[in-house]
Amino acid sequence: MTQKRIAPLMVFALLLAMAISACATATPAATEVPAKTEVATEAPATEVATEAPTETAPAGVTFGMVLVGPKNDHGWSQAHYEAGQYVEANLPGSKMIVFEGLNSADHPEATLASVVDDMIKQGATLILTTSDAFQDDTLTVAQNNPDVTFINVSGDHAWSEGPNAGKAPANEGNIMGRMEYTKAIAGCAAALTTETGQIGYLGPLVNFETRRLASSAYLGAKHCWETYRGKDAADLKFNVVWIGFWFNIPGVTQDPTEVTNQFYDQGADVVISGIDTTEAVVVAGQRAGENEAVYAIPYDFVGACEEAPEVCLGVPYFNWGPAYLKTAQTVQDGTWKQSFDWNGPDWADMNNKDTTAVGWVNGAALKDTANLDDFIAKLASGEVNVWTGPIKLQSGKEYVADGQAATDPEIWFLPELLEGMIGSSE
Repeated sequence: MTQKRIAPLMVFALLLAMAISACATATPAATEVPAKTEVATEAPATEVATEAPTETAPAGVTFGMVLVGPKNDHGWSQAHYEAGQYVEANLPGSKMIVFEGLNSADHPEATLASVVDDMIKQGATLILTTSDAFQDDTLTVAQNNPDVTFINVSGDHAWSEGPNAGKAPANEGNIMGRMEYTKAIAGCAAALTTETGQIGYLGPLVNFETRRLASSAYLGAKHCWETYRGKDAADLKFNVVWIGFWFNIPGVTQDPTEVTNQFYDQGADVVISGIDTTEAVVVAGQRAGENEAVYAIPYDFVGACEEAPEVCLGVPYFNWGPAYLKTAQTVQDGTWKQSFDWNGPDWADMNNKDTTAVGWVNGAALKDTANLDDFIAKLASGEVNVWTGPIKLQSGKEYVADGQAATDPEIWFLPELLEGMIGSSE
């Protein structure tokens, strides 16, 4: 009895051990599910996710910006500086290196070559030299640095026309805005406003660029004086005085503040500025504060009227951002090719910062906006071209025949001021 009872007990014990063993085996099998979950979370591994953006990320372009004046001059140099900021904002990875005031007064010890060498050491592969004063030196540094792209602004060495044709090496190009259009608008605004029939033009130095821009302002003034005011062109006095440089250098140039005051003292009630800085509108604001009915039109920079809005008729300005962005993009992707770009306004919207090269903003002091708008619309459509003959030079020589439109080279390389203008052509 005892042995028979022991046997079943042994069988029961054996079965119980086997059950416990089976349970122990099942437990790790159940833990394999979370193990597989961990593997699943590894699929979008961090290394794989970060590799794709790295492969497509832009390399960026470092570019140099050489300014003839300070970057906050409310004029020419500030317009270029803000265009460089536009490139940085719109081209990922881009970086601007700036040198301000490359001129004999601010940095007499500096040369374009030394500035360029420093920029190249900092990684610049594109360098913008933003003055015709740098044109000849840009040619030299471009020849000495063939792996760097150079753009001289307002020069013409890369143009197939004119006396400088063929001078530029393959790594140098030119960019300029067709300010002739908006200078004509400035002249029109002045003619629509003046009550004395006397307009002063505050000029910088004398060269092809400054002659054609002053003459464009005169042609716009003459057209609007005759068309909208119904007056004889012979009764319009348009006087040009050159100070000797793009801005005041004490002891070297005439003082633009003094010249502007002289214009007003001699009977002009509107002064159009052709210099980089804002003396004309500042002086007009001061004299208006003494109850004089005088006005001014500054130049270059979209915000220039802010200096004295109550006397500002408007401002013709450059918008370099789109052209600089396009240039930087092509340098970055290796597709840049030499060109001479003389870029006009976007007539659909002259103040579109993403598309236009030059623009015009009405000032608070401008009253006859209707006629100015009509003039602008006719420039845009081509109905009016102020550079249509007959046009004579100041010497009396016929320059553009009656009914003919001046060619681009005839406008660009204007040898004299025009008949009807007062002032020196040299």
